[in-house]
Amino acid sequence: MSNTSRKLSSDEVSALMEGLQSGEITANSGLNNDVEVTDFTFGSDNLELLGDYYALRLINERFARLVRSIFLPMIRLQPKINPFPPEVKTYDEYSAGLNSFMSLSTSRIDELRGSMLLVLEPSFISVLTNCYYGGKLANFPSAKAEFTATEDRIIEIVSDGITQCLEAAWKDLMPITIKHQSREINPQFATLVESSDSVIICSFVVQLPNVDSASFDIIYPLQTLKPIASLLRSRVQSDIINDDISWRERLEKSVLNIPLPVSAILSEPSVSLSNLVQFKEGDVMNLPPVDGVDFFVNDKILFKAEIGETNGQVAVSLKNRI
Repeated sequence: MSNTSRKLSSDEVSALMEGLQSGEITANSGLNNDVEVTDFTFGSDNLELLGDYYALRLINERFARLVRSIFLPMIRLQPKINPFPPEVKTYDEYSAGLNSFMSLSTSRIDELRGSMLLVLEPSFISVLTNCYYGGKLANFPSAKAEFTATEDRIIEIVSDGITQCLEAAWKDLMPITIKHQSREINPQFATLVESSDSVIICSFVVQLPNVDSASFDIIYPLQTLKPIASLLRSRVQSDIINDDISWRERLEKSVLNIPLPVSAILSEPSVSLSNLVQFKEGDVMNLPPVDGVDFFVNDKILFKAEIGETNGQVAVSLKNRI
């Protein structure tokens, strides 16, 4: 019985090396010539530096939940946002797939000493602008070359909201601070990295009813995330973030913080017009016995109260709610 996995003897290894040096044996001997073979240098694959992006995928999933609160007040419904797995391309390859008119916002991440890019589609901006000012959720033609001042304001609101949600999503892995740097509408002028440098593309799809799905991308240069490659391979746990609250809870919190004027009427005496015209400065009017004080909130009576004093100041003690 033959052993197909046996090791070469020292004589066989010497003969093989002599054949390679003399040219009698070529490097591709024994290979099928129809198979395309390319050279590969070990250690040149940048994907090995970040592993399987486990932590980055968790960050994107958490961010997709948080960012819904940014779009909900604009489109007046809870959108469904799905993250795609992170993808690595050269910046030139990614830019080649973009239209010549996009919203591109470049920001600086201080802790990582690098930048990031937020890419929004013009059609999505048009939908958000129309809904934000009371319009219906519908598709709009995208045949234009610049954003209006109103759309620029919507882009600013969305970008600021996405930045806050992204900082919160990263908090479990490491705290980051994102600062806006510039905004462009042509991918050729958005100088994130060199065209040959690799970037990590995090895409998100926003599903909307009765209209085409929208999408936006967050781009990280590979060099920006290299210093935290070990963290990105870790299995982070969600034990820090506690601000993933619903829009209803945020609305309730905002409503409860609205200031309202309060007042209390001590007494409402009656006086004849003849006595009133005879009043002069320094006169004293006797008030009838006070049987409870009316306590008003924004001119609406809510409580019956009693006159009191606290810390040397006149006060009212709320007794019965009306």
